[in-house]
Order: sequence, then C-alpha cells, then structure tokens
Amino acid sequence: QLLEAKASVSLAQAQHALQLQQAKAQINNMVPKKQFEQLQNTLREEQCKTQQLQGSLQLQAEQTCRQLVRIQKEHEQLLQAAVEQAEGLEQSLRNAEALLAERAAQLRDAQAQLSRNKLLIEELRGENRRFAMTLQAAELKQKSMEEKNQLLEEQASALKQLIGRITPASLS
Repeated sequence: QLLEAKASVSLAQAQHALQLQQAKAQINNMVPKKQFEQLQNTLREEQCKTQQLQGSLQLQAEQTCRQLVRIQKEHEQLLQAAVEQAEGLEQSLRNAEALLAERAAQLRDAQAQLSRNKLLIEELRGENRRFAMTLQAAELKQKSMEEKNQLLEEQASALKQLIGRITPASLS
C-alpha cells in the first residue's frame, strides 16, 4: 500500500509539473488574463489536492506500519508459544518413552520370573508325584506289614492256645 501510495504521489507530482509547464507555456503564448487566473486557480486546487493526498497517504503509511509492527509482535508471540508448546510436548514424549522403557524392562523381568516360577512349579509337581508314589508305596507296605502283623498275632494267639492246651496235658 505504501508503494502504491508513493506511486500515486509521484504520478500526481508529475501531472502537476506537466500542468505547470503547460500553464507557463500558455502564459508565454500570451494567454489572456482571465484564462491565466483560471489556470492559476486550477494549479492551486491541484496543489491543494496533492498536499491532501500526500497527507492522507502519509497517514495511511503510518497506520499500515503500526499495524505491521503489531502483527509482527503477535506472530512472534504465537511462534514463541508454539515453540514452548513443542518443547513441552517433546519433553512429555521423552518422559513417556522412558516410562515405557522402564515398564517394558519390568515386564521382561516379571516374565522371566514367571518362567522361573513355572519351572519351579513343574519341578515341585514332579517331586510331589514322587512323594505321592513313595507315600502310596509306604502305605501299601504298611498295610502289608499290618496284615503280616495281624497274621503273626493270630498265629501267636493260636500258639498260646495250643501251648495252653499242651501245657496242662504234659503236666498231667
């Protein structure tokens, strides 16, 4: 807008200079006084318009400059906020990655411990089966011993009875 305004001012100045030259040329050609006065009035009006236009353009240029400075500051603030937000997100991402790596390590440790526990459980089950079979064998042996003991007790009782019968007969 400033460049356009400067171009308009330059054009107006060029037109003004051309009109001035034309007016001088007309004066030199012995322009009648009334026409000369009209040309002078027109020249003054054009000069006044040119000054008004220059003032208006200067004001517009100043306003545009202030607006550009304000917009630039706003953009800088927005950029700074975006940079800070990006840095915060980057830090959050690094923290999340570190936490995730820690959790993954904990999971791997827990999985290894679980595998060790499964092996230990399998070993304990095998040992338990061996104990159960040993216990079953011991129970069978105990039952067998109880049966033998019962048989021996019955035989001892029978022998006692036999001895009890034999002893009085042999004494008599």
